Amino acid sequence: MDIKSYIPEDLLEKYEFHNYNHALEIITQAFPEEWNELVTCLRKLNISVSDLQAAGGNETNIPKKFDDVLYPFGWREIRISGDLHIKFFPRQADQRGRFSNEPFEERVIEQYIDGHNIDFLKNRVAFDLEWNSKDQTFDRDLLAMRTYYDCDIISAGVIITRSQELNDVFKTVLDHDGKPIMRKYGASTTWMGKLLYRLNSRRNGGCPILAVGIRKACISDWTEGE
Repeated sequence: MDIKSYIPEDLLEKYEFHNYNHALEIITQAFPEEWNELVTCLRKLNISVSDLQAAGGNETNIPKKFDDVLYPFGWREIRISGDLHIKFFPRQADQRGRFSNEPFEERVIEQYIDGHNIDFLKNRVAFDLEWNSKDQTFDRDLLAMRTYYDCDIISAGVIITRSQELNDVFKTVLDHDGKPIMRKYGASTTWMGKLLYRLNSRRNGGCPILAVGIRKACISDWTEGE
């Protein structure tokens, strides 16, 4: 599948895209409104050097930039909780494979699904941003999207994170102590390499995932070689 036929050319210059279980086809064809809103959000993303220098990990101004665009469109952070209701149906007399219409016992496992939150949800599309958290956060995100998918809440999910090429920026931008900010964007934080190996090992289960990497072109006031 040629992603260039689905993604506008200007976005291909600013982001990298990795398509799993036909997520891109599903979102663009079945949910064009949500896709157009995500495209608008990606186009408006403008990260400055001062944004990179700010402390706060995943709570810097960068996640707020996504809030400012997506919330007016109706995207919301969602957390789900659910109980598992189990019914036991006995076999009818000596008839193998035939069971009573009435259960003889019922059990409820409370909070069988609990605490799974996603940054943005609209219609049947989920969207998560991981800018600079511990890389284990991807396990939580993929489990959440897999759970939403298995519960028939979503049809596909999008996860956006840092592209590896942003390291070129981090090595040249200095923090307030005069040291490269690369030290706070380490290998054990959330970036595309940490996400892809999890997707390649199918930790998303059957949930279609579109992985998006933020590239150097998104840094508005940084020039390579300076």
